[in-house]
Amino acid sequence: MIETPPETPLAPSPAQTALDLRTVVARLLRRFREAGADDALTPSQASALARLGKGGVSTVSALASAERVRPQSMATTVEALEGAGFVTRSQDPSDGRRQIIDLTDAGRARIEGQKDAAAAWLEHALTDLDPADLRTVSAAMAVLERMLP
Repeated sequence: MIETPPETPLAPSPAQTALDLRTVVARLLRRFREAGADDALTPSQASALARLGKGGVSTVSALASAERVRPQSMATTVEALEGAGFVTRSQDPSDGRRQIIDLTDAGRARIEGQKDAAAAWLEHALTDLDPADLRTVSAAMAVLERMLP
């Protein structure tokens, strides 16, 4: 009797791998946001706050453009963040028609709390992996790192 060799799985296509990776990354980002979330902020408020944490001071129109929302919607978001004590608004000294949005100490603390919660969630999730899967994730990180400039 002739033995047939076991079938070797076909390598996934770059297109399918890209789709799968985008899906997983999007789910990871959502979990990071959820890990530090509570009912005090809407997702759009949390996103605007995080963007200010990364980019520093901004204007409503610049935030709206970065978040891909209408300036009127961002103005509402900024008003809520200001009301919660997370941002301040001040007149732009070079253009009195514009307002500068900046984080308060409470806003910075909120962002750090969200980062800490996301890091804790990820560490816990990685702790639950068996050693072989953890090595696989670690090896994948090295490959992904090489892909980035």
